[in-house]
Amino acid sequence: MKRDYYEVLGVARDASDDDLKKAYRRSAMKHHPDRNPGDHAAEAAFKECKEAYEVLSEPAKRRVYDQHGHAAFEHGMGGGGPGGPGYSDMGDIFGDIFGNIFGGGARGGPRRGADIGYVMELDLEEAVAGLEKRIEVPTLVSCHHCAGTGSNDGVLEDCQTCHGRGQVRMQRGIFQMQQTCPHCAGRGKTIPNPCKPCMGQGRLEEEKVLSVKIPAGVDNGDRIRLQGEGEAGPPGTPPGDLFVEVRVRPHDIFERDGDDLHCDIPLRISQAALGDIIRVPTLHGDLELRIPAETQTGKVFRLRDRGVRSVRSRAPGDLYCKAVVETPVNLTAEQRDLLEKFEATFVGEGARKHSPKASTFLDGVKGFWDRMTS
Repeated sequence: MKRDYYEVLGVARDASDDDLKKAYRRSAMKHHPDRNPGDHAAEAAFKECKEAYEVLSEPAKRRVYDQHGHAAFEHGMGGGGPGGPGYSDMGDIFGDIFGNIFGGGARGGPRRGADIGYVMELDLEEAVAGLEKRIEVPTLVSCHHCAGTGSNDGVLEDCQTCHGRGQVRMQRGIFQMQQTCPHCAGRGKTIPNPCKPCMGQGRLEEEKVLSVKIPAGVDNGDRIRLQGEGEAGPPGTPPGDLFVEVRVRPHDIFERDGDDLHCDIPLRISQAALGDIIRVPTLHGDLELRIPAETQTGKVFRLRDRGVRSVRSRAPGDLYCKAVVETPVNLTAEQRDLLEKFEATFVGEGARKHSPKASTFLDGVKGFWDRMTS
């Protein structure tokens, strides 16, 4: 009795495509006949994990398997499993139609290498200015020993199951369904003398060093595509792509909102009351900002064109500086005495005209209590 394909690969039933691939790679390397010469149990385990991966790695087959188990590939559907007598390379109009419906005829051979992702963290200054940065990406690369062919001597033979076509047809009654050949994985070729370093896979795990150009103005979530820098594909297929996703670290001063920047500017009570000229930071150097007298906390000053020019913008955004009036701390005796004398000047009803927010608040409180007691 056949084991469950998920059990064979040692993964959960909700395993991702990437998890399936990693599990298959581990198992295949462990049980490969080249590593276990003469070990029939290892050879059987290798074939078992290969068969499991061929079914679970194809979305259409996996859906059918999840619903019906091994029975989906028996009783005429698969002739007892991949490579069995139920397979045929005969073609007719029914096979073409149903092969395309089930996803077998549209691919025309093995898939290319997988796309891979890389997260690059940048400071805000780096994201705004742009830069070139070296990264190290663990991936599958084309085997240097066999030039990615998987063959130790360069000899490839037509697959005897699909006769070099890369696809076979499963018979079900009068209908046929086309799918990737399970024996050669759609390559149409087999390798009599596999390359030992890559065990006939044509690919090796390696850490690739790349130089990535980051354009000026990138933001969180932006992705840069490096075509052909993903995983090397199976022999005879192109590599996948590398997608570099940008993550911008939080900044000590600025917060970015699209093309605009926001920051808080702390003011002393005296500066806010009397007015002042202060220097505020921008990403391109300090600027003078005139603070008018009687400035309140929350007032926002707009500095045009001092924001960010994103990769999608023609003009830079603006910088918005919000005033934050601070209460003084660690007062000296002299400062405390001066403040007490200053506070003593706020007496009677006349004091309310100096505190606009306090006056509004007190009027609101009075109105609230009047409504509560009426």
